[in-house]
Amino acid sequence: MLFPEPLQQGVLIQRYKRFLADIRLENGEILTAHCPNTGSMKNCLQPGAPAWFSISPGLKRKYPATWEIATTPHGHLAGINTSRSNRLVREALEAGLIPTLRAYDDLRHEVVYGSEGSRIDFLLQIKNQPVYVEVKNVTLAEADDGNGFFPDAVSTRGSRHLRELAAMVRAGHRAVLVYCVQHTGIERVAAASHIDPAYASAFYDAVEAGVEVVALGASISPTEIVLDRVLPVVIG
Repeated sequence: MLFPEPLQQGVLIQRYKRFLADIRLENGEILTAHCPNTGSMKNCLQPGAPAWFSISPGLKRKYPATWEIATTPHGHLAGINTSRSNRLVREALEAGLIPTLRAYDDLRHEVVYGSEGSRIDFLLQIKNQPVYVEVKNVTLAEADDGNGFFPDAVSTRGSRHLRELAAMVRAGHRAVLVYCVQHTGIERVAAASHIDPAYASAFYDAVEAGVEVVALGASISPTEIVLDRVLPVVIG
């Protein structure tokens, strides 16, 4: 995913009110940017560290800047704009990065499904059979040891999506959970049982039911973010 223009750089001052972040520019100006992330952003908030943002001058909104990339306490880059995840995964699907999902005949997005009123990120058709694909953005690393976790805060929505995926498998369909790992220091992914035990339980139930789990790692720069490798998923 190429950014329309290379991202601009500043220094993070703080994130506040959940969806705002103050960034200091090189000339000393303080810019307030939209923070497109509903999670806790644990270990992605490093005051004084480089932060990159995009500008959308054509949009009629109060804050035309959008915070895109953070620097972690261990010096890694993290793509914190969760609205980018689906596009990144779609590009990975189109590039054939996920071997088990290469030969799809059709792709739709945001399709309503399940008994709990969810929307699936992607509904593929492979040999006239539906495949339900749910995407989650991963940016949490607790230490500089390659381990990544999801979620970074309690996520009842995440647990609901796992239940829906498991139900699709039990109904005879395929379902795939894709972790979009926008963190250059993460080399494997696990359910964050230390943060959300209910999510971890739903994750293990879904895997036992037959939900497939894939993690994709990203290369991140101020000009481009691309999913370019498959990462191991830790189960059990």
